Amino acid sequence: QVQLVESGGGLVQPGGSLRLSCTTSGSIFTFDAMGWFRQTPGKQRELVAVITRGDATTYADSAKGRFTISKNNAKNTVYLQMNSLKPEDSAVYYCNARRGATDKWGQGTQVTVSS
Repeated sequence: QVQLVESGGGLVQPGGSLRLSCTTSGSIFTFDAMGWFRQTPGKQRELVAVITRGDATTYADSAKGRFTISKNNAKNTVYLQMNSLKPEDSAVYYCNARRGATDKWGQGTQVTVSS
C-alpha cells in the first residue's frame, strides 16, 4: 500500500514563504500525476497545483505567480513552494497521487498565515 507523507506546514506571517514536501513510499513514476489540494472548514477540497509524470504543471488561479510545484524523481518527492503567502492561503494542504482513476491522499499538513 503506497503511502504519502507530507511535511513543511506551519505558521507564517503574511508575505512569507513555506515549502511543502510529499514523499511517496513507492516510485513516483508509477503515478500519472501528483498534486496539492487544500481544504478549509466547511468548504470543499480544492486544487492548488498538479504536476504530471511528464512535468506538465497546472495551477489554480489563486496560486499562479506565487506557488511553484516541482518534483525530485530520485527522492520520490513532490514539493510546493509557496511565496507571498496571504491569510486566505490558510488551510490544510493535502498531497495527492493519481494513477488512472485512483487517488491516494496524504494525511494533510496545516498551513496558517497570520500576523
